[in-house]
Amino acid sequence: MTAPQPDTAEAHVGRGYEAEKDDKYQEAAKEFQAALALNPGLIRARYQLAVCLLAIGSVAESRKEFERLEKETGHDPSVEYYLARLDLLSGNTEAAIQKLARLANRPPFPDTEYYLGKAYLEKGQLGQAEKWLRAAARAGPRDYRVPDHLARVYQREGRPADAEKQFEISSRLRQSYDESAKQAVACGQLLETKSLDQARPACQALFDPYDPDKLTTLGLIYGQHGNYTEALHPLEEASRLDPDSAEIQHDLGLTYFRLRQYPQARAALTRAVELRPDFFGSNALLGATLYALGQHEQAYKVLSHSHALNPEDRDTAGLLFQDALILAKREEDQKKFETALVYLHKAAELQPENKEVGDWLAELSRRLDRTP
Repeated sequence: MTAPQPDTAEAHVGRGYEAEKDDKYQEAAKEFQAALALNPGLIRARYQLAVCLLAIGSVAESRKEFERLEKETGHDPSVEYYLARLDLLSGNTEAAIQKLARLANRPPFPDTEYYLGKAYLEKGQLGQAEKWLRAAARAGPRDYRVPDHLARVYQREGRPADAEKQFEISSRLRQSYDESAKQAVACGQLLETKSLDQARPACQALFDPYDPDKLTTLGLIYGQHGNYTEALHPLEEASRLDPDSAEIQHDLGLTYFRLRQYPQARAALTRAVELRPDFFGSNALLGATLYALGQHEQAYKVLSHSHALNPEDRDTAGLLFQDALILAKREEDQKKFETALVYLHKAAELQPENKEVGDWLAELSRRLDRTP
């Protein structure tokens, strides 16, 4: 019989992030809704709920959540970005333009300029559409949507040759994406059936020093087949190109961790957690890294948060238990009995059947004249 899942806001948020990571937006939305039912003030949960609702096509519900967030966050740029996209979906191009134009100097997402150009195109302001789509092409040279829409601008301006050129660029970018997918499959199959030396030439076809997506894919494939040293370079290059990708930072941190390069893992995973504070995977891995480095107080904080996000994960619970015991012993040795008692209570909570911890807790409680 499966044990019931913990009904805490943090646990629902953790499960929501896990579902969202796997593109299970309907499931993720239900988890974020459950978290908000328990704690309506969780801004990040409401934001993720709004994103999931947009992803599954619940436009009206998504707008309702984003409009609430707009008031609660004081016009956060990422919220304004999504409201502008919702304006576009509803045909309110003027409102979308006003919002996106305010964001253009410091765009919250790489495709902000694309959506501004798209809005101008839908409104028929072709000069402005061309301006912002060209800017979008510089910001995201691998986004096939940009030349496709730029071609539509040129068509409407009566510039068929320029339009055809942009359509060709868009087609090449789509084909490049498809080719990358084929290369990834070929690389994975060779790593499963051949030696690393035999597979390497085909795999390295994915190595593009200017494309963080392809670099990340290559690193992940190497990592999935246990070739962690080979995974490191493409992931480091991907991180350099896109330092604000939580996924890349997590994958890089995981690779460093597997190679036991813990200081480097800590840096990458700290950044991953900054970017996605409630993603269980990065938190758990950061906690394990801090534990390996002997930074037990920091590890305790991170592992406690990880455990709250996913109380069912035995590895995290076990590591938190061990860390609590280490800190309890340290505090007791320093005659800081009150603090030691806090850590022992946490250990006893995690493993109530552990007699050794129960005896230790009882003894320390007696010394402090407390009931354990």
